Amino acid sequence: MSLPSTRQLRYFAALAEHLHFGKAAAACFVSQSAFSIAIRELETLLGVRLVDRTNRRVTITALGQEMATQARLCLRDIEALVALAQTERTPLAGPLRLGVIPTIAPFLLPRVLPRLRKVLPKLRLFLHEGTTAEIHGKLLKGELDLLLLALPFDLDNVEVQPLFRDAFRLACRRGTELVNPANYNYSRLDRDSVLLLNEGHCLREHAISACRLKSAEKISPFQASSLLTLIEMVDADLGITFLPEMAEGSALLAGTRVQTYPLPGRNYREIGLAWRQGSTRGVEFRQLGSHLRQLAGSQGPR
Repeated sequence: MSLPSTRQLRYFAALAEHLHFGKAAAACFVSQSAFSIAIRELETLLGVRLVDRTNRRVTITALGQEMATQARLCLRDIEALVALAQTERTPLAGPLRLGVIPTIAPFLLPRVLPRLRKVLPKLRLFLHEGTTAEIHGKLLKGELDLLLLALPFDLDNVEVQPLFRDAFRLACRRGTELVNPANYNYSRLDRDSVLLLNEGHCLREHAISACRLKSAEKISPFQASSLLTLIEMVDADLGITFLPEMAEGSALLAGTRVQTYPLPGRNYREIGLAWRQGSTRGVEFRQLGSHLRQLAGSQGPR
């Protein structure tokens, strides 16, 4: 049986991602003519059509879509083989593609990455920010190696390592009349006074669960598309919200009138790592988790 080359698989995976021969060729650092020849050779070798070509667009066939997924998984396994050899020589060295959710990245990473680089100077982190669903999908496709996210979240085919708890705090504009921070009670809030992120952001669901936001009428129908928008709305005194403790002292709050206050009870989300089930780098990822836990405890969330 004649097998595709790693080069052919890499080129086809790039074409399925970019849907453009020129852009895919550039991403693979090869000329477009050489790239096109490699794709045709792959189709000839497999005896199937993977791509429908027209003058204006490139369409991956239904079979081609399945082949692209398998190509990514094959490349992932080959990379895992090399990573396994590297780990044997020097753990936590070389490239690592880390997916991070946007409600962690701007708060935790600026605090821990400078020290992590000192502790692990040979580790090369490539960061990708996205919602939990987005980075989970990329992990399963082999486009990411590891995720840094908030739990709980329904994740298939992954192993999880909890790192630490991140408490929620009441956030409101200084001097607001919407809430009395010293005597906070959710039931006393006005209708539509709680501002949250859009559906799809895990911070929304974690805040609703951890902070016991049982009465939906208190939650505003106006939802923020990002943390920056959410903080700007609170700064304009359009409502109150609940922010993770790691946001304290962050650049997003600098220059605003938004203050945060502790909440009564145990209101928190859990921060953890997740990787593909059965990954050969599981031991290595747990070592990284131990480093992150120590660094977060020393200068991150309290």
